[in-house]
Amino acid sequence: MMITELMISRLGSGRRRVAFILSCLFGSLSTTAHAQELVPAAYTPAPVGINLVVLTGGYSKGEVSFDPSLPVEDASARIHAWSVGYGRTFGFFGRAANVTVIAPYVVGDLEGVYIGEQTSVERSGPADAVLRFGVNFLGVPAMDREAFGGYRPRTLLGASLLVRAPTGEYDPSKLINIGANRWGFKPEVGVVHVVGKWAFDAYLGGWFFTDNSDFYGGRTRNQAPILSTQAHVRYFVSRELWAALDGNFWYGGRTKVEGVANDDLQRNSRVGLTVAWRVAPKHGLRLAASRGAFTRIGGDFTSIGVSYSYTWM
Repeated sequence: MMITELMISRLGSGRRRVAFILSCLFGSLSTTAHAQELVPAAYTPAPVGINLVVLTGGYSKGEVSFDPSLPVEDASARIHAWSVGYGRTFGFFGRAANVTVIAPYVVGDLEGVYIGEQTSVERSGPADAVLRFGVNFLGVPAMDREAFGGYRPRTLLGASLLVRAPTGEYDPSKLINIGANRWGFKPEVGVVHVVGKWAFDAYLGGWFFTDNSDFYGGRTRNQAPILSTQAHVRYFVSRELWAALDGNFWYGGRTKVEGVANDDLQRNSRVGLTVAWRVAPKHGLRLAASRGAFTRIGGDFTSIGVSYSYTWM
């Protein structure tokens, strides 16, 4: 995620405004990198030379919908996820940019009826690591903290590339795994428009995947791209507190195993609420909750999460 706070002149002096931005820097780091992301303020920039560490924890619970051709019914899952992330801002050809790396860990269990019998599966271990690079093309050039404190753009345009590496725990003898045993790439563009104490975010991107050549039973599984969109409306209550209404929609992702297509086209959406609070100049907290609005295939989850961030120059 790029940086999390927008620039609103009425929030106070440049020094206070920079502190407010730093308090939630990268605060929306996601423990999982997939189409279900809800990440407000991902394309608002910050001064160069900032370092950030974020600790995130989350819990998701809900129903899971499989390919109708599979003999699995009434499936549900409970997932606990934690992650640690590090990010840094810098100048990239004169533009504000940042890089982030995230290392997640997941504990979960799945229950359902398989070929007429009730069964359950538990998994725990490291999930696939995530690397993100983001750059701002319009709105803010690369600036130090002093110059940044007096800069107030109204419209921002950014782009990012998110890479999901196959580092998670994976066993080809198991149908359900924490890691995906493949690479995932998500290019995305985002627009932010500021009106007084309000900010409006809109993102458009897509997930692209390499093949998993060691899928269950030694077969090859591939997945079609997934179109992913997000929209967020943020309101700044004070210098220390803002809240956002979040929504997304993703489409695609039909899979094939050994060339045979599955009936698992995804056409899903989520809605959520995010609240960010600057506890102190270098410390920030973020709370998020979301639930599935429409789910055809995949997880119809209700999720809650909290993250703590610490920033320094």
